[in-house]
Amino acid sequence: QVQLAESGGGSVQTGGSLRLSCAVSQTTYKNRCKAWFRQGAGKEREGVAVICPEADFTRYVDSAKGRFTVSQDNAKNTVYLQMNSLKPEDTGIYYCATDKGSGGTWFEKNAWNLWGQGTQVTVSS
Repeated sequence: QVQLAESGGGSVQTGGSLRLSCAVSQTTYKNRCKAWFRQGAGKEREGVAVICPEADFTRYVDSAKGRFTVSQDNAKNTVYLQMNSLKPEDTGIYYCATDKGSGGTWFEKNAWNLWGQGTQVTVSS
């Protein structure tokens, strides 16, 4: 069973940066699309960024464009989310996901089948 392990969360002030990592346990998932989602307290889990390495494709939610960058290191089988200019509204638990089904849009959480346990990001004003 493939496992996803997020790390890199923490507490920063407004305007700060963090880099999240998602290590994927099986290399057979190297070319699969991956996504980052986040869930704030009392909120729905929302999609933030998607990367499809084989297609050289990335996509971001509007609130992340220009501030977040998703990337993948094939040698380490790890996906990253570089987050700059962080805002308090970015606070939440960040999850990575893979194994997207054929239905649903990129940012629909139910479209993704495999999830990590999440890492907490807190941005204070």
